[in-house]
Amino acid sequence: MTSAADTRSPRRPAWAGRNYTLLTAAAVVTNLGSQGALIAAAFAVLDAGGDGGDVGLVAAARTLPLVLFLLIGGAVADRLPRHRVMVAANALNCVSQAAFALVVLTGEARLWQMMLLTALGGVGQAFFNPAAEGMLLSSVEGEHAGRAFALFRMAMQGAGLGGAALGGVLVAALGPGWVLALDAAAFAVAGVLRAFLAVGRVRPPAPGGGLLADLRDGWREVVGRRWLWAVVAQFSVVVAVVGAAESVYGPLVARESLGGPGPWGLALGMFGAGTVAGAVLMMRWRPRRLLLAGTLCVFPLAAPSAALAVPVPVGVLYGVMFVSGLAIEVFGVSWMTALHQEIPQEKLSRVSAYDWFGSIAMVPLATALAGPAEQAFGRTASLWGCAALVVVVTAAVLCVPDVRNLTRRTRPVTHHPVDAPTASEAPAREDLERAAG
Repeated sequence: MTSAADTRSPRRPAWAGRNYTLLTAAAVVTNLGSQGALIAAAFAVLDAGGDGGDVGLVAAARTLPLVLFLLIGGAVADRLPRHRVMVAANALNCVSQAAFALVVLTGEARLWQMMLLTALGGVGQAFFNPAAEGMLLSSVEGEHAGRAFALFRMAMQGAGLGGAALGGVLVAALGPGWVLALDAAAFAVAGVLRAFLAVGRVRPPAPGGGLLADLRDGWREVVGRRWLWAVVAQFSVVVAVVGAAESVYGPLVARESLGGPGPWGLALGMFGAGTVAGAVLMMRWRPRRLLLAGTLCVFPLAAPSAALAVPVPVGVLYGVMFVSGLAIEVFGVSWMTALHQEIPQEKLSRVSAYDWFGSIAMVPLATALAGPAEQAFGRTASLWGCAALVVVVTAAVLCVPDVRNLTRRTRPVTHHPVDAPTASEAPAREDLERAAG
């Protein structure tokens, strides 16, 4: 059996094993490419003669298969070695983005082609996201979970910061096709890194069990926790309206009032800088009431939509994006810590799938309706509506007592692991967060 000393570099923290390090490195590579690709996809549609409605359709095409296949992806990830699911998903994303880049670079891009290729990418993400989150949550020791998640997110968001800023510049300088090609290469590199993740055998499914039984079991885990389904319901609205504002209205406002893709890429980069700052904060701050602190920090997500509605000068927009990024990172780390603390390890991917599903279920509808809403009510009114919805649903979640009162555990709780990692990578879930805040 491999010892801890054999798999941990002296330069790593004591709690950062092989899996955690590989997951972090792969996430950095992926985010470097994907953040620029989001900008590139929007401007590829506009350069091909599309309008805001077409941008929304392509964004919806990416998210719709993600919604349709996400729950299946979560059940699969709890039955198979999670790293294999992740590598297969990365391969599909690599191929779909390479094909997207090719049709854009040849100047023959059609709306249906761009929708089809982004839809294939959405299928890959549907299987990747639950597997990745389950793998990450089970890769660190419970005593250090909050700090580990903050460091992971700091690295990932830092890469997103660089990717968004660089992506906007490269779209302006080279065109969207080359940025999409770089994203395909990033998926290939990340897939290779994830192929080296170490997991043992997956516990055989219970007799008579199957994907449907696993999905029912995951559903019971979700509905049995009021804090969990309340926050998931909240984010079904928040993610939808913020996604519509940033993926559809943002590029249009940027083109008309902010100076084009470069400043818009930098604005997204400032959001990334804020998330890095928030992760740094959460490396040291461990609020005792996890979800109360996190939910209060969702309110600032209304600010970017309001800023685009005015629209404010680009310098002010940078500041708004930074603050909202910092605030939402407090929520993100708190949320991951709560899941790590409360959910049995063998059900992490299934619960994560329901979390993702609830959070993005309304995104295709919101992005598809963004164009018609702009025509019916005007862009300014639509953006103010996005901001108001964020405020209303977040205030409603604070009325749930379990959200306000969920605290860090000070006593150990044992959950039996599914993927039996080596001794150096055992998540030691029984050593859950000991700091009382």
